[in-house]
Amino acid sequence: MKHQEIRGLWLGLLGVLIFSITFPMTRLAVGTEQAPLMSGMFVACGRAVVAAGLSLLYLIGWRAPVPERTHWPALGLVAGGVVFGFPILSSMALQHVEAVHASVITGLMPLATALLGALLNRQRPSMGFWICALLGSLMVAVFALMRSGHSDLAWDTADLWLVAAMGCGAVGYAWGGRLSTHMPAQHVICWALVLSLPITLPLAWVYRPTTPMPVSAWLGFAYAAVFSMWLGFFAWYRGLAIGGTVRVSQTQLLQPFLSMMFSIPILGEQVDVLTLGFGMAIVGTVFLSRKMPVHAQA
Repeated sequence: MKHQEIRGLWLGLLGVLIFSITFPMTRLAVGTEQAPLMSGMFVACGRAVVAAGLSLLYLIGWRAPVPERTHWPALGLVAGGVVFGFPILSSMALQHVEAVHASVITGLMPLATALLGALLNRQRPSMGFWICALLGSLMVAVFALMRSGHSDLAWDTADLWLVAAMGCGAVGYAWGGRLSTHMPAQHVICWALVLSLPITLPLAWVYRPTTPMPVSAWLGFAYAAVFSMWLGFFAWYRGLAIGGTVRVSQTQLLQPFLSMMFSIPILGEQVDVLTLGFGMAIVGTVFLSRKMPVHAQA
């Protein structure tokens, strides 16, 4: 592998590490069905508002140029995927499912991101790469089926929210990675957040908490705003840009396993042998996929 690709993989892994704590911290913020705290809509939109404020300071401080007119549609897709779709849908689901389960379900996202990335960037991954990606995704699907019927809310409904969130995230990741080859990666997420502010700010105000929230809920919200919604994308989009969306996206197969590990100390959730086994098996597919060639189309 080229030096740039290796650097892209490491940046991608840094982004994945930051994102892997998102579900446990979001769970802290929204609470559970039995003890709800912040609404999923407030957590999703409120964290985007905080990140947009930081983005404005960053863009002004660095005197970032306004994106070219041709880039605004793609920025809209990025915003729709990672500012609205994924945060809102996943926050809703996390009020009804454990972070451990949600982290495994969204393990399908790397495959979806790789498919979109291959189309957008005119790349042709090898058959071995696709076999690894499909194997990892199949294990995620099997896990979901084996664990169905575990919540008071029908798992079918919660899983649909998570799958929809995954699709939105894949769109935001693929287009963000593509844009990051034309403008600095940190500018991509900053402009997407600023673009979304006229919508996220009113929604955050409408759905704001009207009763006192525990410190732990605000800590979860703060992490989701500063790290998950902002700093994590600095590393993630840069990694996708220099390492290739198709290849670097597969590092996110590690995210379910990392989320499980963080859920234990943060939430006190239990990881059974089945969940741990599937998580470790999915990790194995990442190490296999990184050895498979990815070619540019003629």
